[in-house]
Parts: sequence; structure tokens; C-alpha cells
Amino acid sequence: MRKGFFGIVVVSLFAAGTAFADGAAPSAPASGPKYGAAGCGLGSILIGNKPGFMQVFAATTNGTSNSQTFGITSGTSNCADTGGGTASTKSFVVANRDALIKDIARGSGETVASVATLGGCSDVNAVGVSLQRNFQSIYPEASVSSDGMAEAVVGALKSDASLQCSKL
Repeated sequence: MRKGFFGIVVVSLFAAGTAFADGAAPSAPASGPKYGAAGCGLGSILIGNKPGFMQVFAATTNGTSNSQTFGITSGTSNCADTGGGTASTKSFVVANRDALIKDIARGSGETVASVATLGGCSDVNAVGVSLQRNFQSIYPEASVSSDGMAEAVVGALKSDASLQCSKL
């Protein structure tokens, strides 16, 4: 029987998820999040919080389906912490660092819109303009940590009173 590409990928995912030294896949922590380092989204539903390389598959699934941003703003796909606020905004920045860097450089995009929503900002376009204006302080060099970048994004939003980010 000939397997298509999707069948090979699915079989590979399950094989990779169960190939551990002791023969048993790790179980999810009872009180921890339902997702791993890739964050919430469709990838978290399919892969869960399996460690290591499995998170690459989860992140790829999240990215290609655009389910993470939608999940965060709508409260679906294991994205439970959608009430917004500083912690949610920082978590989103850390989880979506690469896409957000590109969107901040452009001054618009899906991740900028999500940051604006999580921060309770009144005007998404103004958030894009403000973050773009502050790009050098948000992302001064490639080695800036994700947490440092998250602090800088939230700081830039808080310091611009015209944005009226009510949840920050």
C-alpha cells in the first residue's frame, strides 16, 4: 500500500513522539499548560506538550494554519489566557518573536494586531506605527532575549498614552 505525504508525516510524528530511551512517551503534567514551547494553536492540539523536536512540528502547524493568533484573540485552540493584560501580551511576544519582529518592521500585521488586542489598545494601526517607530529600542540587536523584547514592547505601548492600552 502506498502512503501519501500526509500519511508519512502523521506516521513520522507518532513514531517520533514515542521513541524515547525507556520506550514510553512522557505524560503531560497535570497542572501545566496543554502546550509546549510552540505555544497554543492547532499544533498544540495535535502535538500537545511533547518535548524537543516535536515542538518544531507544533510551531510549523501553528504558523502554516495561522491558528495561534486566531486562538489567542478568540480563546480557542488551547489558548485559555485571552483576557489580555501585561502577562498575556508578554507571553504572546515571546511565543511569536520572529513573526512579530517582521510585523513591527512593517508597522502592521497579524501579530501587531494581536498585541494591540491583548493590550486593550484603542487603535491597531496606531499601535503598528508606534511599535515601528520604537523598533530600534525593541529589537536593538539579534541577540536581544525574548523576555527583553517582550519588556520593550510592553514598555513602548505603556509609554504612548495616545494608544490608550487599557489592559497594560
